[in-house]
Amino acid sequence: MISSRVIREDILRMIHSAGSGHPGGSLSLVEILLHLYWKEMRIDPERPQWEDRDRLVLSKGHGAPALYSILSRRGYFPIEKLDTLRKFGSGLEGHPHMQSLPGLDCSTGSLGQGLGIAAGLALGLSIRKSSARVFCILGDGELQEGSIWESAMSIPALKQMNITVIVDRNHVQLDDAVDKVIPIEPLTYKWRAFGWAVAICNGHDSDDIEKAFSTKSDKPLVIIAETVKGKGVSFMENQALWHGKAPDEDQLQKALEELE
Repeated sequence: MISSRVIREDILRMIHSAGSGHPGGSLSLVEILLHLYWKEMRIDPERPQWEDRDRLVLSKGHGAPALYSILSRRGYFPIEKLDTLRKFGSGLEGHPHMQSLPGLDCSTGSLGQGLGIAAGLALGLSIRKSSARVFCILGDGELQEGSIWESAMSIPALKQMNITVIVDRNHVQLDDAVDKVIPIEPLTYKWRAFGWAVAICNGHDSDDIEKAFSTKSDKPLVIIAETVKGKGVSFMENQALWHGKAPDEDQLQKALEELE
């Protein structure tokens, strides 16, 4: 498995080169995506359209830089392409577009839609009697969207055990702290009330993440991953300012030095 430092360096360089992007919520995703693509998901980068592959829906599509770095380091496309993030004609669009890049299972960006899409994918796989699973990553601010909870009700009702949800609980959204905008707690009790098994983990600790994914239950599983917005860069951590702002040259160098 490649190191989290390399992924974070990729993210910062990509967003700096593009002059725009979302560093905070990309940096909080790194260890979760590393676990999924190196340990959890059944995939084959040489066959990105393999019918029985596991699927990922990155519902918080603004975290695309983290996913692009992971896909390139996993072998889906050349690492050199990372420099083209948000450039005209590039497949590395600001939010994932599945027709533009190998390894993407869903186009996302409009918050609140990903869990419904994941439910549809999972239902289709079940009808085909495929053993493939669907993983859906939600932002915690995204849980303020009502459509998330419609899907959260339907999935247990349909006994869709081939879905795992991961909530990137980094506590900060575009404008402010999530719980200052619209409080979402008590989050654990809400998911349980909707019929889910809940595991909580440190979203930056690989062992704790692995333990959460190994949770056994007769209900669909949601993992609430406690993370830090802007993880790894002191001046970005827990700052709403860095939800969607590119670092300048001096800030990039300072961030890279901290990661070293």
